[in-house]
Amino acid sequence: MTAPTVGPRIKVLIAEDEEHLGAILEQFLLGRGYQVTVTRDGKAALAALRSEAYDVALLDIVMPEMDGLEVLRTIREDAAHPEVIIITGNGTIETAITAIRLGAYDYLSKPYRMAEIDVLVRRAWERRQLARENALLHNRLSRVDGVPEVMTQYAPMQAVLQLVSRVAKSDSPILISGESGTGKELIARALHRLSERGAGALVDINCEAIADGLIETELFGYEKGAFAGAETRKVGLFELAGGGTLFMDEIGGLEPKVQGKLLRALEQGSFFRVGGTQKVEVNARIVTATNKDLAVAVSEGRFRSDLFYRINTISIVLPPLRERAVDIPLLANAFLTQFGGAHPPKLSDEAMRALQDYRWPGNVRELRNVMERAVLLANGGVIQARELPLHDAHAPARGGANGEVVSLAEVERRHIESVLSRTNWHQGRAATVLGISSKTLYRKIREYGFHRPRAANG
Repeated sequence: MTAPTVGPRIKVLIAEDEEHLGAILEQFLLGRGYQVTVTRDGKAALAALRSEAYDVALLDIVMPEMDGLEVLRTIREDAAHPEVIIITGNGTIETAITAIRLGAYDYLSKPYRMAEIDVLVRRAWERRQLARENALLHNRLSRVDGVPEVMTQYAPMQAVLQLVSRVAKSDSPILISGESGTGKELIARALHRLSERGAGALVDINCEAIADGLIETELFGYEKGAFAGAETRKVGLFELAGGGTLFMDEIGGLEPKVQGKLLRALEQGSFFRVGGTQKVEVNARIVTATNKDLAVAVSEGRFRSDLFYRINTISIVLPPLRERAVDIPLLANAFLTQFGGAHPPKLSDEAMRALQDYRWPGNVRELRNVMERAVLLANGGVIQARELPLHDAHAPARGGANGEVVSLAEVERRHIESVLSRTNWHQGRAATVLGISSKTLYRKIREYGFHRPRAANG
């Protein structure tokens, strides 16, 4: 018998009280390349299914402690439960109907041929994969926001895209660096789409947008009873990304404890769910992103050096939009088309010059927001410079009232202050306008020493 040629190893649980038959099944499936666990009674099978994620479960109906149908009835409400094949030695039509109604993939009577088991297990696994892919597709479609593919005429950015195409096929970890709004998520999605894992899941997490106490359970999941309120097992994002890509945005925001657990998972190829004792294999490609200088964070002791070198096997650095002035007309017109419908407005020459003179502290994301607002506020078919929301803090960074040079940090400070003022200090709305997380905005407010005006307290 030859092993199957599929990429991922299919994880199979066998629950069979006849020890000899269980051993024969185990050896056959191991020989076919499956990853196999064998239990001898229903309670042991249920415990195994609750402690580990399986693709397919072969459940004998007649077993001590708990029969196969009862195990199926118990697990069918669990999230990400395996496909179940019921096996019995005294099958009846009524039993088969009951099994199917309870959600079994199929039903097999003894004696059976081993080839039948192989075919059924593979088909059950394929159905489970198809269901996952459909769910992922539905999730992706529900999140489509019309952002165009990377568009550029800027030679260094074109070199970045060529690098993306070259390294996408690799499974090596990739670190994408760049200011907020430069397109790090778009590059991560391109890396996934162009990789051998493109048919799998692209699971993303913003490490700064989740409270420190929750980030570990979000990434690694937890077992039932791991802590107060953990009433069922939760599969973490790392596990959900199996066979695909895990994109960790703002990786610098990870707390030290989670940095250590992530490093161990990457080095050992496995991890434990919170409160768990069973190892979960790592089968996800890791892509991370940061808008900070992680090397500085390492030198200051805020980020582990060993984790930094582990995730930085391949480095991709995105240039800010102010260095891509040649791309501003291209991107601005693309956004006008996106938001303007069949008859989008045009930019006057003066308006285009204003866009090219502006320093864009929020980069492409800010340009997109400006174009969206300009389309909504446009009077007629031409957008004038005065109609662009580039006033006050949006003024060109190279000159203030007296033409003085203004630093990028000062532009950012003025921009955040202006947005906070326009949103009456509603930090949630302000963070959305700025294109950053509420946690990042809170840090910027402290960093720049802003104080909430009394008028905004009501």
